[in-house]
Parts: sequence; structure tokens; C-alpha cells
Amino acid sequence: MDYKKYNNIKLGIGIGKAVLSFILILLFVSTGLSRELEVYLRNYTNNSYLLLILFVLVTGIISGIIFFPVNFYSQYMLEHEYNLSNQTIGRWIWENMKGLLVSGIIGIPILLIFYYSMVKYGNMWWLPFAIVTFIISVILARIVPVIILPLFYKLTPFENDILRERINKIASDAGIKIQNIYRFNMSKNTKKANAAFTGIGKSKRILLGDTLIENYSEDEIETVIAHELGHYKKKHIVKNIIRGTILSFLTLFIIASLYQISLGWFGFESITQIPAIPLLALWSMLIGLIEAPLGSAISRKYEYEADEYAAEVTRKPGAFASTLKKLTEQNLADKDPHPFVEWFFYSHPSIKNRLNALRKFSLEKLNLQIADDVY
Repeated sequence: MDYKKYNNIKLGIGIGKAVLSFILILLFVSTGLSRELEVYLRNYTNNSYLLLILFVLVTGIISGIIFFPVNFYSQYMLEHEYNLSNQTIGRWIWENMKGLLVSGIIGIPILLIFYYSMVKYGNMWWLPFAIVTFIISVILARIVPVIILPLFYKLTPFENDILRERINKIASDAGIKIQNIYRFNMSKNTKKANAAFTGIGKSKRILLGDTLIENYSEDEIETVIAHELGHYKKKHIVKNIIRGTILSFLTLFIIASLYQISLGWFGFESITQIPAIPLLALWSMLIGLIEAPLGSAISRKYEYEADEYAAEVTRKPGAFASTLKKLTEQNLADKDPHPFVEWFFYSHPSIKNRLNALRKFSLEKLNLQIADDVY
């Protein structure tokens, strides 16, 4: 089946890139190449902060060259092969360039703060850095929908007054005031469909892809929005912020401790030695490997709860089930992945499990039957 092959290729590429990245970073440090790169870059500057920026820039360029063929295949060729992409080669390059530019504008200050924390606070660097990154994440959550997202998509007010009124009613029931409902031109890049509830404070907004608006009924769109608002009603956003904050502090502490322990294994003496810093990436990858299944499990739990909320508040579980099925088919998602793959990698339950759970909830809690033809 096409969707199976497509998802297996994507998964295989993702795993392969992660394994290869780990091996290359390990070789980069263990063979002394990271030291040689630092020595070479010192011909241009002795300022440690500028040296770090150059070090990261050069390694990033080399990594980009190494992984360009596989990235081009997975992001461009594969998407066209399965008729999921609307991008030209020029647009694909341009969108990636914009992404790199935005990442650099945000990432370089964070990189400098990170290194300053190491120089200033020594082995306790992880604590001030965790505090600063938390503050930055809050700021980004506020400005991304307003400043950054419009750099990539054209946002226009959603003009369906009838559906807007229905969405506002659901939002009101969820205890949230939504003034900003936008349509964005998702179709400029892909044939896939999606919607999102994003932002905090006054930047809160609902975003509807044009591919969703043009291919789904009003009832179906209503249930999608109800699902997104369900995350707010069930306090998933707050829970994720709290969990993410605690986890980020704990993870940085563990990584910092392992980094300090492992310095001697590779002949380094100080945590501020720039050639040693790639070790942090190795430990981050290993810790992430352990944390991933837990994060995925919690995310899937939240998705089930938001599904139930959407069915309950709209009283249209059939429309929601139809939407989930259509989204799965349109986005070429795996309908029934291997249980281990779903457990480890999937932040959303598979459509098979979501529909089964939705049917059970609707029948037992709402006394509503979902038509068999939806399945």
C-alpha cells in the first residue's frame, strides 16, 4: 500500500539520519577533527564567542552538505513522488533558506547565552541557561504567530461568518475568547491539510489551512477546531508548559553532568573548550532517545482527550470521525502502524486506534452511533 511504503521510507530516513549524525559527531570529536577545526579557525579570531559562532557555522555547513542529498530526496522528491507537494525546486530552496535565516537570528543569541553561562557559572551553567531558555520559549510562543509565521505563509481573516460564529461558541464554552481566526495558504507547499490553535495571550489564534477549508464540510471543520480547543479546555497547554519546563531543567542537569564526566574520555579538561561542545549533542541525542516514548505516550493521551471533547461539545462524532479518516488519507498517514512504532514515535494515535476509541466513547458516553461506513 502506498501509505505504508511512504511512511516506512520517511521513518527509515529519520532513523538513518539520527544514527549517522551520532556516528559522525562521535568521530568528529574522537579523531581530533574538532580540535583541528578550532586551531584553523583561530587564524581568523581569538575571541571565544566569535570562534564558537564560526565553529558552529562551519560544522553546520558541512553537515548540510553531507545530508543535502537525503534531505532533498525526503523533503522534495519523495513528496512529489507521492503527489503530496506543490513546491517547485526554487520554492523548496527558498523556504529552506528562510528557515535557516530565521533559525540563525533566533539561534545565535541563544548560542552566545549558552556559552556565557558556561564561562560565568562553570558547572552550574545549566541552571541559568534553563531559566533563560524558558523565558525565550514564552516570548517565542507570543511572537511566532504574529511575526514569524507570516514570513512563511499568507494569513487572511477567515470569512465564513456562519462557521466563525459556531467556532466562537465552542471557544466560549471552552472558556476562551478567540478574536483571531485565520486562513493560511498551506497549499503553496503541500496538498496535505491541517489546522492549529497557537499563541498565548493576545496572540492566541486559530489557523485553518486552505487545503482544509476547501475540502471539508462546515461540520468537519467545526469538529477539527473543537479538537484544538479541547487541548485548551483540558489544560493540556498548561500541563505541557509545566512538564516541559521541569523536563528541560532536569534534562539539562543530566546532560551537563554527563558532559563533565565524559570530557576526560576524549582528552578535554574544561567544559568551555569549544572542540568539546559537540559532546553535548551526543548526550542530548541519547537522553532524547530515552525521553521520546514517554513524551509520545503523554501526547497521545492528550489527543484522545481532545477527541472526546470535540465529539462531546459538537455532538457530531460522525463528522469528526469522517474528518480524521479524510485527514489520514489526504496526508498519507499510516492507518495501522506497528505497535512499537506507534508507541515510540507517534505523538498522535493511529487512525485505527483513534476511531475505535471515538466510537466507544460516543456510544457509551454520548449515546450516539457512528455510521459503519466511516470505517
